[in-house]
Amino acid sequence: MEFRHLRYFLVLAEELHFGRAARRLAISQPPLSLNLQQLEASVGARLLTRNSKSVQLTAAGLAFVPAARALLAQAAQAASLAKDVGEGMAGSLTIGFSGTMLFSGLPAILTRFQAGHPRLRLLLKELSSSEQLIELAQDRIDLGFVHTTRVPTELSQIRVASQPLVACLPAGHPLAARPDLDLAQLKGEPFAVVSKAVSPDYHERILALCAASGLDPEIRFELRHWLSVVSLVAQGMGVALVPAALAQSALAGAVFVPLQDQRMRYETQCLWKTSRDSPALSAFVHAVQACLPAAL
Repeated sequence: MEFRHLRYFLVLAEELHFGRAARRLAISQPPLSLNLQQLEASVGARLLTRNSKSVQLTAAGLAFVPAARALLAQAAQAASLAKDVGEGMAGSLTIGFSGTMLFSGLPAILTRFQAGHPRLRLLLKELSSSEQLIELAQDRIDLGFVHTTRVPTELSQIRVASQPLVACLPAGHPLAARPDLDLAQLKGEPFAVVSKAVSPDYHERILALCAASGLDPEIRFELRHWLSVVSLVAQGMGVALVPAALAQSALAGAVFVPLQDQRMRYETQCLWKTSRDSPALSAFVHAVQACLPAAL
């Protein structure tokens, strides 16, 4: 049994006319008849009956139609998968990200990419920026979304987000209702920050921004995740400076107030090894570029 036999049979089953079926297949009637005979010999049953007036499917033929369609569909699927694997467009990609990316465009990037490449499985790993740089160097992730300006020369990069820092305050804080505030107004407040070990760039820049405003912050809480920082503030235990996108977290009890000084930006870079020659990785980078905000 050959796939050609199945295709010819299915066209005959639809047309129930040898002449019309032969025209659809762009062959003459004798080869069509021969292929049907070969298929019936292979199956071991009569699939069609014909006389001078009509062609009809037998009971065996009726039962064989869905099976023949399924066999051809499976063959096409197998060929498509083999093609995708051969072109590097099947398998998996491992993506590193920090938590703020869930509010800064990562879901849209993932949705766009998966719609165009359903055979590629995306594995997501939430990691700090410093952890992602290590994972990239050791080929344990294919691409990362980091918040650092210290990018090794062997990595390619795209800036995917740039947002201001805002003050995160408990809802009952005296400054919570202000349209904006100066950092110096937070003097004496207990601060919550993402720890230096997790995000050294952020930690250093926060201290520099505070120093420029004449503020020596009392850092009382050092946490691993941004949402932990916001959650702690929401419980009334301190204040924080956080990326503006975290306002989308909508945690009850937390209020986000713009700073008068907008120079401090929280930027996100998409990084991958320049030396990696992977069609799947290139396709993901293209999806990232297609989702970039117009302002960048």
